[in-house]
Amino acid sequence: MNFFKELTRGIIKENPIFVIVLGMCPTLAVTTSVENALGMGLAATFVLICSNIMISLIKDVTPASIRIPVYIVVIAAFVSIVDMMMAAYLPALHKSLGLFIPLIAVNCIILGRAEAYASKNNVVMSIADAIGMGLGFTLSLSVVASIREIIGAGTWLNMRVTPASYDPMLIAILAPGAFITLGFLMAIMSMIKEKK
Repeated sequence: MNFFKELTRGIIKENPIFVIVLGMCPTLAVTTSVENALGMGLAATFVLICSNIMISLIKDVTPASIRIPVYIVVIAAFVSIVDMMMAAYLPALHKSLGLFIPLIAVNCIILGRAEAYASKNNVVMSIADAIGMGLGFTLSLSVVASIREIIGAGTWLNMRVTPASYDPMLIAILAPGAFITLGFLMAIMSMIKEKK
């Protein structure tokens, strides 16, 4: 397989949110602001890269009967590192993301990539897959959050981007706004995919 092809697959062709429809819980919950989306996306990407490397390295010595528990322990270890680092260096973001940081350990994107890809491929290709999937996840979260933050608060990364007279639509940053925004974006991605 080609490294570049593997890297770009997770961004568009197999985007975890818009195409494969994985990781919906954090997508709907943390996309109230771009800052939260970037924080969650980068944290998940770090865990994805580190766990893919480790799982690719230990795949040949892990008995098939216990591989899933082993993968979960590996993933949970890296999630703990991210959680402690964010608590120490980004306390406001850590507080804002709350419970969703520890829940990265059971995020189906990360476990799915460990099982479907890292456990069957070498380290270099597993890194490419992790970076691609992580970037796809981060970009998708950022797009959903950008739309919700601009429409719902009139800001982007906490900077005012709408005229002072703009009356924000509060529904955009509430739970229904997440479903509506995600639904429209998934429909657009589906139409683009069909035209190709």
